[in-house]
Amino acid sequence: MIYERERLYAISTEVAAQAMGYKGANNGSALAALASLRYFGLLERPRDGFLAICKEVEAYQFAPQEEQRRQLRLVFLKTPSLYAELLEAYPSGLPSSATLRYDLIQRGFAPQAAEPAISAFFRSVEFAGYYDGQENFNSTAVGENPSIKPQINSASVPVGAQNPSLSGDGQNEMDKIPVRLSGGRKAWIIVPSSLLSADIARLQAQLNLLLVED
Repeated sequence: MIYERERLYAISTEVAAQAMGYKGANNGSALAALASLRYFGLLERPRDGFLAICKEVEAYQFAPQEEQRRQLRLVFLKTPSLYAELLEAYPSGLPSSATLRYDLIQRGFAPQAAEPAISAFFRSVEFAGYYDGQENFNSTAVGENPSIKPQINSASVPVGAQNPSLSGDGQNEMDKIPVRLSGGRKAWIIVPSSLLSADIARLQAQLNLLLVED
């Protein structure tokens, strides 16, 4: 939808959200959707406050052969680091959702965050056709819980933010969560004690829209 309106030009986050049918970027759903596009390498951030469709999306749109499109889908599928790690861990086919749930929890996911992540992963793998031709792809697991909708990858939430230790009952009380960074640095995430799952998703989406320079 963004490509049809704006091609590969750099546009503001607000315009990108509107191109996807949202009223603007100032809401959790729009931020989550934009963050998801960045996870899979469909959107890039050419400069602060601006987004642009990646060249690979255009290549996918006009690829003359289905195999070319499939190869690009596989590239998009492996762009999120969590997905690449899971696909490497299960090269011949996906296990059951119970096994994946245990795997994600071992990787630091909160149990309630693992369920939507599993659903999104199964659906993404199926859409990309990663295991096409392999009989042991666990396609039935995709429909184990149809009420679960794909959500953004929770693996990128900073350590401690996925399942923070909350204290206090007042809505105005705040918790300060320490996060260890590379190079011996440290950051803190300050959140209300009454943090909800929707709040975590919005925080995650906002962090992924920040300009990051290595």
